[in-house]
Amino acid sequence: MSSERLQKLLSQAGFGSRREMERWIEAGLIHVNGQPAKLGDSATSDDKISVKGRIIDNPLKLVYKTRILLYYKPVGEISSRSDPKHSRTVFDHLPHLKQGRWVQVGRLDINTSGLLIFTNNGELANRLMHPKYELEREYAVRVYGQVSPDVIKALLAGVPF
Repeated sequence: MSSERLQKLLSQAGFGSRREMERWIEAGLIHVNGQPAKLGDSATSDDKISVKGRIIDNPLKLVYKTRILLYYKPVGEISSRSDPKHSRTVFDHLPHLKQGRWVQVGRLDINTSGLLIFTNNGELANRLMHPKYELEREYAVRVYGQVSPDVIKALLAGVPF
């Protein structure tokens, strides 16, 4: 019977990043067969997994349909799950998922608008975001005032990361 590390399994199921799942495990929010999970624990398809006190469908038994959603973020919404200083977040406007959760690919500042990508597939989100996959990104911006030739030259050279 194959097993998978718990943080990887939950991340791929869309509950959050692997690092976030590790924090949840350390905080005692993840249980396997009624016992608190420890970092490095693995799970099989026979295990009962609970997240924040709620038993979930074991991701190893499910065939996930990857969902991708494009969302136009207006100025004034924050690209975060929650923020006490701001009442409106992009997540407030997304459709409910029965299993897993939406993972945001990238962010936009509160004072900008534009297209955001969301998916329920943690691995896809990682491949779209992580620099090691060298996915080229292109942005359109509006500039007010004069732009010098030196600035244009620097912009055409690209932004190193």
